[in-house]
Amino acid sequence: MNGDVARLPDNLLQRRRIAYFSMEIALRAEIPTYSGGLGVLAGDTLRSAADLRLPLVGVTLVSRQGYLRQEIGEDDWQRDLPDPWDPARWTRPIGAKVTVEIAGRAVWVQAWLYLLEGGTGGSVPVLLLDTDLPENHPEDRRLTDLLYGGDREYRLRQEMVLGIGGVRLLRALGFSVEGYHLNEGHSALLVLELARFHERRDGGGLTRFDLDEVRRRCVFTTHTPVEAGHDRFSWELVERLMRPEDVNLLREALEGESELNMTCLALRLSAFVNGVAKRHAEVSRRLYPGYRVHAITNGVHPDTWAHPALAALYDRFITGWRHEPELLVRAEAIDDGEIWKAHRVARESLFRQVRERAGVQLDHDRPVIGFARRMTGYKRPTLIFEEPERLRAIHRKSPFQLLVAGKAHPQDGPGKEAIRTIVRIARELEAEGPRVVFLPDYDMALARHLVAGCDVWLNTPLPPMEASGTSGMKAAFNGVLNLSILDGWWLEGCIEGVTGWAIGNGEQDDRDGDVESLYTKLEQVVLPTWYGDRRRWIWMMKQAIGKNAYYFNSHRMMRRYATDAYYHFL
Repeated sequence: MNGDVARLPDNLLQRRRIAYFSMEIALRAEIPTYSGGLGVLAGDTLRSAADLRLPLVGVTLVSRQGYLRQEIGEDDWQRDLPDPWDPARWTRPIGAKVTVEIAGRAVWVQAWLYLLEGGTGGSVPVLLLDTDLPENHPEDRRLTDLLYGGDREYRLRQEMVLGIGGVRLLRALGFSVEGYHLNEGHSALLVLELARFHERRDGGGLTRFDLDEVRRRCVFTTHTPVEAGHDRFSWELVERLMRPEDVNLLREALEGESELNMTCLALRLSAFVNGVAKRHAEVSRRLYPGYRVHAITNGVHPDTWAHPALAALYDRFITGWRHEPELLVRAEAIDDGEIWKAHRVARESLFRQVRERAGVQLDHDRPVIGFARRMTGYKRPTLIFEEPERLRAIHRKSPFQLLVAGKAHPQDGPGKEAIRTIVRIARELEAEGPRVVFLPDYDMALARHLVAGCDVWLNTPLPPMEASGTSGMKAAFNGVLNLSILDGWWLEGCIEGVTGWAIGNGEQDDRDGDVESLYTKLEQVVLPTWYGDRRRWIWMMKQAIGKNAYYFNSHRMMRRYATDAYYHFL
């Protein structure tokens, strides 16, 4: 670990805190410790906590090699390249070290400190756990290199470092932690360390773990109904890597389970469990019968996702919106000409990005539809390309442009195939159809330009697999209108013809119906409004801000966590 080892500032240790554990946290675009929505949401969570002076401390992995840098090869196939970063550039090393026993070997863990500064003077420390230490075996030094990389054993080793090592390091550094918020199940092994801390002796002198006390201290947020999002490990692997007493505790907590299911572990040992939208909570209750799953709908960080031109406009017309985003309900007071002018500034920023990244000059007189998210099956990224001839016909009547971006996980073959399909269809449509541009290496920086500079934000997941979705919320902060499947947050945010438009009826597995609805809505409503009724379009932009952004923000979300989930910790 390079750099001068720093002492943790005393002011960070003076408050009792809630430890927020997440496998990935998007701290800034230059630090590639995130893969997509889960990590970006974690970053927005901590940014709002800093703004609201909520006493959180973040815990994650340093992920020295990042997630992946994406290139599209001559065969139109995604190339997965390392995306390394130097922690010494953005963070400070903290001196305390702890060990975690993995497969009978002591693995040393140290941390880097990143301080998230809020707009009101508050701050949230974030610890990035690192095993790349000279004391460690060469194999163990690589455990905090890859985000979601390696095999099942590598993942379990990582999650032992995150959960067990994270709790130990917090204590070694002197943090007074009252509660633990598990952002997905990756960190669920932290319950082992809590149980050890709260063990007690029974009348016969035997050790008993106080699982009720562990449960009282834990909050669990589940983010996905997709099976791949829930880590499972065989008991054989668990027994090989973990101490016998830890295995026994896990078997006790998961009585009846045929494997170590991290989501199930978090469910059983958390006093408060929530999904990330109303429908997602309903789906989760069906997936996990017997558990009370609350609904706290996600939100996005206001100051991060509003384009500077829009933010300056809000500063003029809606004083105080950064701290109280609910004030954006007054967006109708903004002058039409002013909001359109700010939107054109955001469009120009996006157009420059497209020129620099893809060498393509977009047409200023044609609307831009954006689709950008993780490329995987349930997101259905190729839905709009289902009938190329129909797309050409719509374009001949009302020309439009389509920007697409997103990475597929290195092991997601169908996701990579979807990217190749999109790139090839883009070439086929070049002569007579809409201009389609695939922008490689989608990251937080590019996302800021896309959600602000597009005119329409497209989302086409397979219901009910979209737990929440946050990109459309970011678009709403910029007056960009959503055209989306009725799933996740959009079920709560869609007011047809006011904040945007719905695709389909939200029923499961109706691909043909969704395709027809998408094309019909685009041809008969969306594009005619853009070309023929600019006054209504601008009115809708203000409705999206005043009826969506005012509510679907991480300040409101964190106030809900404070009152519903954290209240007995604070």
